Amino acid sequence: MNIKNSVTELFKIKYPVIQGGMVWASGWRLASAVSNCGGLGLIGAGSMKPELLREHIKKCKAATALPFGVNIPLMRGDAEDLIKTTIDEGVKIVFTSAGSPAKFIELLKKNGVISTHVAATVKHGIKAENVGCDAIVGEGVEAGGHNGADEITTLCLIPQLVDAVKIPVIAAGGIADGRQIAAAFCLGAKGVQIGTRFAATVESSASDVYKERIAVAKDDATTLAFKKIGLVRMLKTEFALRVLSAENEGVSSEQLKEILGSKREMQGIFNGDEKEGAFEAGQSSGLVKSVLTVKEVFEELITCYDKIKI
Repeated sequence: MNIKNSVTELFKIKYPVIQGGMVWASGWRLASAVSNCGGLGLIGAGSMKPELLREHIKKCKAATALPFGVNIPLMRGDAEDLIKTTIDEGVKIVFTSAGSPAKFIELLKKNGVISTHVAATVKHGIKAENVGCDAIVGEGVEAGGHNGADEITTLCLIPQLVDAVKIPVIAAGGIADGRQIAAAFCLGAKGVQIGTRFAATVESSASDVYKERIAVAKDDATTLAFKKIGLVRMLKTEFALRVLSAENEGVSSEQLKEILGSKREMQGIFNGDEKEGAFEAGQSSGLVKSVLTVKEVFEELITCYDKIKI
């Protein structure tokens, strides 16, 4: 995978492979391992308070001398505190999602931070470029976790984003092997963001139960739930099936919010509770056959990619 392009140059990395900043899975161990393998590791701040994020940044710095970043969901009430903590600790790469980057772009730029925003539609990608973001992650509905309401697939979204913006586009959603990386480049992407495959690694902070469920998943292992209050892709655990049953019965948005409650992601991903937790994961789960180290994942990605003739 001898690739040098706008994404490798922007982030100063060897491979244009970014690890998704997933809640309850992407701590300093995973981020540093990915960066040490030549990709870009991201600490997932969506499940952290500012002081815990500070601790993870410090540990990540101690574990790697290579670039890494922080992913911050902007819908969080303390998003500004998380951004300021990231800046205070000298991290120069921030990925944002779930909100508009416009509010924080001046603060990020003033401190020399490279800003990348996750977009599920062309419209939001254009807005991110217009406010000053340096790159865009185009995320298709195949991705695990929260998804765009329009349910646009990666295959359709990426070429349209590439045609609409001048900044680099990073493909995300359903990507787990070298063939898909090659396909993303054929669509015009300059890099890929991979989540679920890295969530099921030794270095991931997710529970072993969660990792093993991904490793035995088939092509139909995930579902889209909570359509009335915000799409979430997750594995078909007991909790997910209970949600789908309620939706089929036509429960209201308010009732769905009660079912969702709080800390479902932590209960599922971190605690491995299949009865009460949300096992957020992408459709790429069907491509994951075992729990590997990050180094082994990179070896597989590179070997598979190198067999493809573009």
